Amino acid sequence: GISRSGFYYEPVAESLENLAVMRRLDELHLENPVYGSRRLAVLLQREGREINRKRVVRLLRLMGVEAFYPKRLLSRPGEGHRIYPYLLKGLEISGPDQVWCSDITYIPMVYGFLYLVAVMDWWSRYVVGWELSNSMDSEFCIRAWTTGLAAGRTPLISNTDQGSQFTSEAYLEAVESAGVDVSMDGRGRWIDNRFIERLWRSVKQEDVYLQDYSDGLTAQRGLASWFEKYNTQRPHQALGYATPGDLYHAPESHGAKPAAWRWK
Repeated sequence: GISRSGFYYEPVAESLENLAVMRRLDELHLENPVYGSRRLAVLLQREGREINRKRVVRLLRLMGVEAFYPKRLLSRPGEGHRIYPYLLKGLEISGPDQVWCSDITYIPMVYGFLYLVAVMDWWSRYVVGWELSNSMDSEFCIRAWTTGLAAGRTPLISNTDQGSQFTSEAYLEAVESAGVDVSMDGRGRWIDNRFIERLWRSVKQEDVYLQDYSDGLTAQRGLASWFEKYNTQRPHQALGYATPGDLYHAPESHGAKPAAWRWK
């Protein structure tokens, strides 16, 4: 059922020029998350790059990056992809393991790129699991989720966006089989998962952009070190300068709020 050319086709890696453009697009998106392909193309052209919007659109799609803005519901989810309501509106989150959130981001490297998924406790900002992958499938998301459960703690709610990885039957089965309720952000509403978006800013500015990883093994080791420090050593301003681990693992934190917490 496939053509001769399709059978013999061998994927071609992105050129070093395109990888450099993708890295810059990632930086610009982090600084201006509401900018779409038109504005990003203009910014790149102002920097002296010969690039048109069509190329920017293709690279953004490859990166899994899109501007943050409300979108009209123009299509239905594919067969087997269920969409769940957003359960966090007006909900007072007062302790760990009430809500875990998950998201995927693009990780640039010198000679390629990877995708990073993290599962984070909403209240304490503690990263309970993460994984790297060279493709945007659901398997590495499931591995990150099961890593979080392996510590013996389970949330009441899992919140994600409506990406195909998180609406797949395999991922939903992994969540619901643990007795966890599923919550999904409104389409195009990045603010619904804003805490993990701040995590991406931190990990890229404090590690990924500085280290400029050359391969997946180096990135795996470097990110493991960064996440360990993030959880156990890095003071978090929004948590009254406690670390995420201080709150997540403290017995008295269950049902309590940190001094600097302001939930609305």
